[in-house]
Amino acid sequence: MDLLRSLPLGLYLEQPITWLHHLDPRVKFAWLMSFLATPVLANPVWRLVLAAVLVLITLSASIPLRVWRQQMGWLLMLAFFVLVLTAIAPDGMQAEHQPRLPSSELTFPQSPTDGSENKGETRQLEATASPANQGSDAVNSASTTAANEPSKTQKYSYVLIHQGPLKITRKSLDMAVSFSTLLFTLIYSTNLYLLTTAPEEITAGLESLMRPLRRFNVPVTEIVLTLTLSLRFIPLVLEEVQNLVRSVWTRAINWKKLGFRKSLQVWLIVAERLLQNLLLRAEQMANAMQVRGFTSPNEHRVQWYQLRLKNADWMALVSLAVLWGARSLWGGDQTPGL
Repeated sequence: MDLLRSLPLGLYLEQPITWLHHLDPRVKFAWLMSFLATPVLANPVWRLVLAAVLVLITLSASIPLRVWRQQMGWLLMLAFFVLVLTAIAPDGMQAEHQPRLPSSELTFPQSPTDGSENKGETRQLEATASPANQGSDAVNSASTTAANEPSKTQKYSYVLIHQGPLKITRKSLDMAVSFSTLLFTLIYSTNLYLLTTAPEEITAGLESLMRPLRRFNVPVTEIVLTLTLSLRFIPLVLEEVQNLVRSVWTRAINWKKLGFRKSLQVWLIVAERLLQNLLLRAEQMANAMQVRGFTSPNEHRVQWYQLRLKNADWMALVSLAVLWGARSLWGGDQTPGL
C-alpha cells in the first residue's frame, strides 16, 4: 500500500509535461473558477457541455491513460449512480398532472321546441342581427372549435417513464442531469488543475492575484507562505499514516479476540502516535527555517516562478471569454420547459 501513489485525486503529474503544464497558473485558475461558476443557474444542456469540455481537454493534453482512468473512472461511476438514483427518486411534486385537453368532448343534445312563438322570436332576432355581430360569432365559433380540437403535432407528457414502482418525470430527470454533471464538473475540474499545476505555481499565482489586497493591510505574503507549507506538509501526513498502518498490520493482531473496546483502544494509541509524529515533523520544519535565517515572509522571500503571460496564455484567455459569451447566450436556466 502506497498512499502517495494510490490516491485517485489531488496528485501532481510530473511526467509527461503537457501543454496544460506550460500555461500560466493564473490563467488556469481563471478557467477553474469559470468551471465552478458557470454551472450556477445554468440549464442541464450547458452542464453536459462543460463535462464534455473537461473530457476533451483531458484527451487533448495527452495525459496518460493510467492517470486519468484511475482518477476519472470512480468519479464517472459516482456521477452515474447519482444520475440513476435522482432520476427514479420522487420529484417532490404532489399534484397529479393530467392532460390539458379532455379525452372525449361532452355533447349536450338539444330537443326541438314546437312553440310558434319561440320560432317567431328566433327568426326575428336572426333577421335583425348586424353583419358585424355575425362576423364576430363566426370568429368565436372558429376559435372555440380550434381550442377544443386536440393538438396532433405536439404531445406533452410530464411523466416520461412509469413502469410499476419506477417513475421518471421531467423534473426528476432534469434534477438528475443537473446534480450528476455538477458533481463531475466540480470535482474533476479541481483535480485537473491540481494534476497539471505544481504547489509552488499555485501559491505564486494566488500571491499575484491577491496583491491588490495589500492596500487594505491584508497579510498576503503570510497567507501564501502558510498555504505553501500546508501543501508541502500533506505528503508528510500521508507518509506517517502509511507507516503507522503498516506497523499495525505487520503485528498480525487478532481483532476478533480483542473485541470492540480493545480494538478502539489500539486505534486511539495509533492516532496519538500519529499526532506526536506530525508535531515532531512540524517542529523539524520550523527549525530548518530558522537555521536558514528565515525571519519574516517579507524579508526572506523565495521566488519560485516568474509569472509571464505567453501567446498560449492569451489564447486561453480569449477562449475563456468565448466560454462566458456562450454561457450568457445559451446557458441560462429555462425552467418553463418542464
